[in-house]
Amino acid sequence: MSTESNKDTMEYRYLGRTGLKVSLLSFGAWVTFGDQMDVNEAYNCMKVAYDNGCNFYDNAEVYAAGKAETVMGEVLKRMFEQDGILRSDVVISTKIFWGTPYYHAHANKANLKGLSRKHLYEGIKGSLKRLQLDYVDIVFAHRPDSHTPMDEIVRGFNWIIDKGYAFYWGTSEWSAEQIRHACEVAEKLNLIGPCAEQPQYNMLHRTRFEVEYAPLYQAPIQLGTTIWSPLASGLLSGKYSKNKQMEGENGRFGSDSNVSKWLRTSFQSGEGPNGLEEKNVDKIMGIIENLKPIAKKLDVTLAQLALAWTAKNPHVSTVITGASRSSQVAENFKALALLPKLTPSIMEEIEQVLKNQPMKPYDWTTMN
Repeated sequence: MSTESNKDTMEYRYLGRTGLKVSLLSFGAWVTFGDQMDVNEAYNCMKVAYDNGCNFYDNAEVYAAGKAETVMGEVLKRMFEQDGILRSDVVISTKIFWGTPYYHAHANKANLKGLSRKHLYEGIKGSLKRLQLDYVDIVFAHRPDSHTPMDEIVRGFNWIIDKGYAFYWGTSEWSAEQIRHACEVAEKLNLIGPCAEQPQYNMLHRTRFEVEYAPLYQAPIQLGTTIWSPLASGLLSGKYSKNKQMEGENGRFGSDSNVSKWLRTSFQSGEGPNGLEEKNVDKIMGIIENLKPIAKKLDVTLAQLALAWTAKNPHVSTVITGASRSSQVAENFKALALLPKLTPSIMEEIEQVLKNQPMKPYDWTTMN
C-alpha cells in the first residue's frame, strides 16, 4: 500500500442542496469488486482512498450480482473494527433497480427489477444485509422506471428515509424531465425529492451533464451529482489503442468479468463503450493521443488530467473513481493537485483537442 497522501488537498463539496459533504474524488465498486478483486485488495483500495481524503464510497445491488456489496461490507467492517474509522467518517451509497439475480437463482423474477415499493423495500433490506450496515447515506434509483407511477416511486424512497435505512435519495441516468417530475411530485405530496443524480460524465460524454441538466443545478432544485466513468471506461487512461487492448491484470478490457467482456465487445464494435457521444473509434483514439502532450506538459498522467478536468466543473459534487489495485487509487488521487493548474488557457487548449463542447447556457471553463 502506498504511503503517499493527498489528504491535505482534498476538497469537500455539498451534495446539491443538502448539508451533506462528499469528497471531490470518491471510490466505487463497479467492475472490480466481486469479479476481479478479493476482500484484501478491496480493503487496500478503500483504505488508500480514505487515507487520501476520500469519504464517499459507491455501490449497487446489481454490481457483480450482489457480491460487490458483500465485499464492501467486509471491508467496512474491517475499517471500523481494525482501523478505528467511525461510521460518521464515511458516506456510503447504493443503488436499486436491477435486482440481484445471484441471490435469486431459483426465484420468480417478476418483481425483481424496477422501482415498485415492493422492490424498493426488498432491495434496500438486501443491500443493507450485504453491506453489514444499519443504513446507507444515499440510495439511488439506478434507472428510471416508466412502469411504476412517480408518486409510488417518491413515496417508496421516502419510506426508506422514514425508516432510517437512508438519509437521502437520488437518481441515476434519469432525464432532466424525469428528475423535475419527481421533484414536483415530492413537493405536491410534501415529501423529500431526489437530491442528486449519478450520470456518466467525461471528456467524451458531455451534453446531458452540461446542457440538459443545466437548469436543475439552479434553485429550487439545486441538483447534486456523483458522476461515474470519468475515464470513459478506461479509454482516457491512455492505456488502450484501437488494435491492442491491455491484457490480464493491466487492463480492464482484458479480464474475464461480464462487465469487462461487455466493455471489450462494445469497444471492438467500433462504437466505443457506454454509449459515448463520439461513435468513431479512430477519432476517439486521435483525441486521446492529442491530449497526451498536454498531460506531459503538466507533468501528469492522462488519467489524472481527465479526472481533474471533470472535477473542475463546479456542478460535479464528486467524481467516482475505480481501480483494481491500491497503487492505481494513489495515482488517481494525485489528480487533486492538478486542479489549480487547469487555468482558462489550459482548459481552452483541451477544448481545442476535444472539439466537442456542447452549446450551453454557461461557461464553467473560466471558473476558478
